[in-house]
Amino acid sequence: MLKCGIIGLPLCGKSTIFNVITRAGAEVKPYASGKTEPNRGLVSVPDPRFDKLVEIFEPKKVTPATVEFVDLAGLSRDASKGAGLGNSFLSFVSESDALLHVVRLFENADVPHPEESVDPLRDWRIVETELIYRDLGVVDNRLSRLSDKKKNTPAESAEMELLKKLQDHLMEELPLREYPLTDEQKKSLSGFAFLTLKPELVVLNLDEGQTGPLPQVEPLEAALRAKGLGSARLFGSLEMDLAQLEPEEQAEFMKDLSIEKLGRDRLIHEAYRLLGLISFFTSGKDEVRAWTLHSGDNAVGAAGAIHSDLARGFIRAQVVAYDDFIKIYAQGSYPPNDPRAGGATMTACRDKGTLRLEGKEYPVQDGDMIEIRFNV
Repeated sequence: MLKCGIIGLPLCGKSTIFNVITRAGAEVKPYASGKTEPNRGLVSVPDPRFDKLVEIFEPKKVTPATVEFVDLAGLSRDASKGAGLGNSFLSFVSESDALLHVVRLFENADVPHPEESVDPLRDWRIVETELIYRDLGVVDNRLSRLSDKKKNTPAESAEMELLKKLQDHLMEELPLREYPLTDEQKKSLSGFAFLTLKPELVVLNLDEGQTGPLPQVEPLEAALRAKGLGSARLFGSLEMDLAQLEPEEQAEFMKDLSIEKLGRDRLIHEAYRLLGLISFFTSGKDEVRAWTLHSGDNAVGAAGAIHSDLARGFIRAQVVAYDDFIKIYAQGSYPPNDPRAGGATMTACRDKGTLRLEGKEYPVQDGDMIEIRFNV
């Protein structure tokens, strides 16, 4: 299960964002008494395509795609030197596959800012610098161990050469995601769990009054664009409170506050994309399920996601794109929710040529509906 770690300075609202995403009700207060174990939550990925397939097939069981979110302790300035929770925090960050970096925009006298003022660009840079210093420490330690050896193997010599280049890059306070690494080099470095190689999305944590243009955000967003990083805005505290209301009450409050759409679903989708994931579907009367796959994975990979036996005995994948399925479903002879409609649509897709047989190397597309033919 891939994990999306939520990071940021203390008191930036990470646990609030975690609660908005997971609706887990985690305690919202600073990590106390040396507590370092993070909050964890498994979240279903909202997907109207999945909901529509459930409506059509009326299955006995439904299984949406999921992502795990991890609410990590606040990262203090100089954490790479042991300040705050220091290395205990950084070890948990290394276990994450992608990072949601929460930056505080809200003002609240009852929640004093650890830097004594709200400055989103400064706060983002503090955390980024600590991640860079942590990676630099990892590189330095490895180079020291390799240098202490009497003789290096050819592979170790090549590793040293690459690490020295990364060391120079990090010394310029630049993240490793900006260094031009080949896929092979990235694979060779995977064991280091470098923090600045992880994909990152910056989450701007606002209060309900911050709905218009925000001049203090512009420098940060310009810096993020220059770095090729994305951002998302979320009314953290407001969305956490609204999640406790019934849908009708929630809609009324949003109308009063001139908020058209909440950010939770969009943020989950952004995290899913950040992890490089797509969904494919298996559908029938027994179960409708959204399966998680890395973007670019092939049909035999999809078979293996379902069960190793399907990958081992793979013959062909029967594939129809979700949009093609829905288009033909809308033209079907059965009324909506008729128990025969789903199967009949599959037959119609075959007759119209939109249902295809694909081999092992077929690159699965997001939203594909797949049935694996196999023999073991």
